[in-house]
Amino acid sequence: MKIIKQKNNLNSTVSIPGSKSLTHRALITAGLADGKSTLRSFLSCEDTLYTASTLQKLGINIDVTGNIAIVHGNGGRFHKPNIKQEIDLGNSGTSYRLLLSIAALANGEYLFTGSERMKARPVAYLVNALSSLGVDAGYLEKDGYPPVLINASGIKGGRVKVAGEISSQYISSLLLSGPYAESDVTIEIDGELVSKPYIDLTLDVMASFGVIVEHEDYHVFHVPAGQLYRARELVIEGDVSSASYFWGAAAITGGRVKTENIYPFKTLQGDIGLLKILKQMGCSVTRKDNSVTVNGGRLSGINVDMGAMPDMVPTLAVIALFAEGKTEIVNVPHLRHKESDRIADTANEIRRMGGRIEEKEDGLIIYGGEKLHGAEIDPHNDHRLAMSFAMAGLKIPGIVINNENCVIKSFPTFWELWEAL
Repeated sequence: MKIIKQKNNLNSTVSIPGSKSLTHRALITAGLADGKSTLRSFLSCEDTLYTASTLQKLGINIDVTGNIAIVHGNGGRFHKPNIKQEIDLGNSGTSYRLLLSIAALANGEYLFTGSERMKARPVAYLVNALSSLGVDAGYLEKDGYPPVLINASGIKGGRVKVAGEISSQYISSLLLSGPYAESDVTIEIDGELVSKPYIDLTLDVMASFGVIVEHEDYHVFHVPAGQLYRARELVIEGDVSSASYFWGAAAITGGRVKTENIYPFKTLQGDIGLLKILKQMGCSVTRKDNSVTVNGGRLSGINVDMGAMPDMVPTLAVIALFAEGKTEIVNVPHLRHKESDRIADTANEIRRMGGRIEEKEDGLIIYGGEKLHGAEIDPHNDHRLAMSFAMAGLKIPGIVINNENCVIKSFPTFWELWEAL
């Protein structure tokens, strides 16, 4: 357990490690490129190491030393293993979804499994899409959920319709593998596309490795077959999601925190949108080319659609406890299928501290200004809940985070940097 120390008058500078989302995507594109790629500011955390180890099982040589990864791509040429490969991805939903399509490009049998929580996270839309594109994939336990067995022999290609409201990772998975299909891949989005900025991240990484995807206003994506990723050197920018907890620390305490290795004018990470929300709530924000500084102020509640940045919902919910009035968060029903049920579990832990909160099917209503007290917080093995509730402990005495090591999923040095505030 981690006892959070109260801190006032914050005046700190923090260097933010590389982006988890970009690291996943860069590993995959470098692995499919022909030749040696160097990834600098590589984020070495539980999730990205799951991705790296899976690519290694697919025959791709990867060497990680500190924050540098050397990837010897196979150019999309896979060797058939002698036996069925079991790939356990723990609770890394990003790894699971992105890599399912990559394994389909290979040859042989691949059993994709994971933790008990992973087995409760739906993958039907992605598996159905792969089946439509000529992939032999099926379920071993419950229909629509992991574990999934792929009898891989490549992706044939064609046109496929994918629901947009569940997870953008399904589309990203198909996009990343698409250039190596036997024929063109066309992806039609059915309904509203959630987490659109993550699609932009995927397209940007693909383009940086030499593959261009055409799309019609995010409704139809066309991936021409025959394109090849080109090996390159890439510097991975800081993780905006990780920076958010330090911005929240400034907001809650009325202090000042500068986050370095964040590029607010050029980043495509959707969570940069939290800065606009913090400003609307009463903080002052200073953006420079490679840093962001947040100064806390008198906070007011806000009504906000968080569909484009769902990972920021627990962060904003905790900040909202210290704002005047009501904060309403909407359009995030897919949060129920993350590492935890981030709607229900965030609400339950806020109540544990004496907070007043209403749980909606697609969001939360948080009432600021309630009298809060110390509590033992159960993050439900969810890194984002652990880091979000650490913010509350800066103001509320007696906040203890159980299972604090769950942060290694995305941010292994979080507690070290938090203590140094």
